[in-house]
Amino acid sequence: MKQVNFIKFGLYVFGFLCFYFLLVTIFYKIEINASGTQIQNFGDALWWSVVTLTTVGYGDIVPHSEGGRIIGFIFLFLSLGTYAFLIGQISSIMNNIKENRKLGQFGTRFSNHVVMIGWTEFGKSVTDELLGAGRDVAIVTSDKNNVDLIREVYSTSKVFVLFTDYHNVDQLTKVNIEESSNVFINLQDDTEKLVYILNMKKTYPGLKYVVTLENANLKNTFLTAGVTYAISKNELASKLLASYIFEPDVAILNEEILAYADTDEKYDMKEYKVLENNPYRNKKYGTVFYDLKKECNVILVGLVKNQEGERKLFKNADDEMLVEAGDYLIMLMNKIAVKKLTSVFKTSEGLD
Repeated sequence: MKQVNFIKFGLYVFGFLCFYFLLVTIFYKIEINASGTQIQNFGDALWWSVVTLTTVGYGDIVPHSEGGRIIGFIFLFLSLGTYAFLIGQISSIMNNIKENRKLGQFGTRFSNHVVMIGWTEFGKSVTDELLGAGRDVAIVTSDKNNVDLIREVYSTSKVFVLFTDYHNVDQLTKVNIEESSNVFINLQDDTEKLVYILNMKKTYPGLKYVVTLENANLKNTFLTAGVTYAISKNELASKLLASYIFEPDVAILNEEILAYADTDEKYDMKEYKVLENNPYRNKKYGTVFYDLKKECNVILVGLVKNQEGERKLFKNADDEMLVEAGDYLIMLMNKIAVKKLTSVFKTSEGLD
């Protein structure tokens, strides 16, 4: 809820209490000297005012002076206005809380999630793939209409939405951006993406940024600007189209591999980190290849090693290469194999 509403409400309450105690004091001063009065002290006057204001009306204390009755009338009418004011203010507060929660103003506790800046139909396709792979997604949009659309489609336990101005980078703490695994910049054009990333790097220099490019010639520019991965949509589409033209079966398989395996019949390419307790640690690549195929029906296609701070991919590595802790194994598998590997590797897919 906005702070100004709290201040306004507080001022109303303070003003009401001042007026209320002023009336009680006047009532006490008038009634204490009235003939046949039941008011013996200020506490009696306060008790009468509360009973009257709440419309309980016990009748154990009643005013005996003309002035006291006039103040009694004021309290009776004041009670109507008080209830109307309180109900209105409480309703307003609850509506503000509900609206701000819907707009993401209270933030999320997601961690190791993907933050998506901007919402488009392409972003929706990416979100579907990420959710299929078991990743949480936090979406930042500057279009309020997108909030309802996103919340209608996705569960709030897996997808968080924040409505804010993209350029207010301080607001991005609400999507827990510093605990995210990747930040996907999904803005409209390449120039806007580049400017946005340069500004983001000033506040969040250590994050991993991913962009898709309309112009493949800008790839090196984005990489120089600090983007971790820059992918040209046109380049990917042209390669897939060429495969469909002269080797359609390969194209179909590639398209399936790029998606997540949502059934036991479909296959997906995944990577798992080799931990210290991994049963394949310190074994040769060739041995691991055959063991994985036999035990989990998984095809090992590559190995990634961290060498001098850089990741190096070995596609179909040499049989004698040693699989060590900290390496990543890239494998082709179906949905059944995913469950087996997660149990054996003691970790989930993806980068840690």
